[in-house]
Amino acid sequence: MVKIGNIELPDFPLLLAPMEDVSDPPFRRLCKMHGADLMYTEFISSEGLIRDAIKSRQKLDIFDYERPIGIQIFGGDEEAMAMSAKIVETVQPDIVDINFGCPVKKVVCKGAGAGVLKDIDLMVKLTKSVVESTHLPVTVKTRLGWDHDSINIDEVAQRLQDTGIKALAIHGRTRAQMYKGHSDWSHIARVKANPNIEIPIFGNGDIDSPQKAIEYKEKYGVDGIMIGRAAIGYPWIFNQIKHYRETGEILPDPTIYERMEAAKNHLEWAVEWKGERTGILETRMHYTNYFKGIPNFKPYRTKLVTQDNLIDLEKTFSEIESEFIPTLEVRG
Repeated sequence: MVKIGNIELPDFPLLLAPMEDVSDPPFRRLCKMHGADLMYTEFISSEGLIRDAIKSRQKLDIFDYERPIGIQIFGGDEEAMAMSAKIVETVQPDIVDINFGCPVKKVVCKGAGAGVLKDIDLMVKLTKSVVESTHLPVTVKTRLGWDHDSINIDEVAQRLQDTGIKALAIHGRTRAQMYKGHSDWSHIARVKANPNIEIPIFGNGDIDSPQKAIEYKEKYGVDGIMIGRAAIGYPWIFNQIKHYRETGEILPDPTIYERMEAAKNHLEWAVEWKGERTGILETRMHYTNYFKGIPNFKPYRTKLVTQDNLIDLEKTFSEIESEFIPTLEVRG
């Protein structure tokens, strides 16, 4: 059993990574249905929360069926981070998470996200300000370092643990790599093997199959795995990993019927959460991933990503069912 503060997780938990414009309630709900043990919200700007920015506030929406759930914040100012942690606490998540890993320029330029990797003293101050402002367990997600020549994750892990965080998720790339190249989990393994590190260490980066998940578990000894991009349009990956770990068997890929049901649920929940127009627009990006690799699907995908009302989308889903499902006999 893995514990984050007083939160008990299964042995070798699978975490859904916080992803901007992806890890919203509809997407998280699907991942929870298919085996995610712990999930995090999209990252939220501490400055935005304090300004009462609508988009930032809406990201605080969490639901009981998602638990345990963490809300992730980012920022480069101690006071703002402390205040935003207090605001987060009011919606009663299970965890407050700090983003020290986002590599995008608009975040880094504000001295936040992975930008803090250049200044470990500031990272420690920001983390301590959050830990001291909330009774909730605090976790951190970060990267190996700024670039290959300044990998500092060993010092970061020790010093953040000393501030009182309860778990650390490490993406096996530097900021300079962005999302390119391969992640290097040897650094994550070294942190985990450090006898002075007592908090759970979760590995993140390049896990895209059950085989790789279990291979990395055995090879690098992490307490659990955080999955990001591989879950987009494919929430089934969590249960597939669990099944493979328990039985050594690979579950079959979801049928087109199962893919369609997931896409329809995603759309329905997005519309319930944000209204018809926004829900439709924000679900479009997921259709390519839900139906990836289906032969002769392009005309239907084009319809799904261009139609702007529920009636037309429902007709398209009916067309997909008529065209593909009887042929594949997926229901029987």
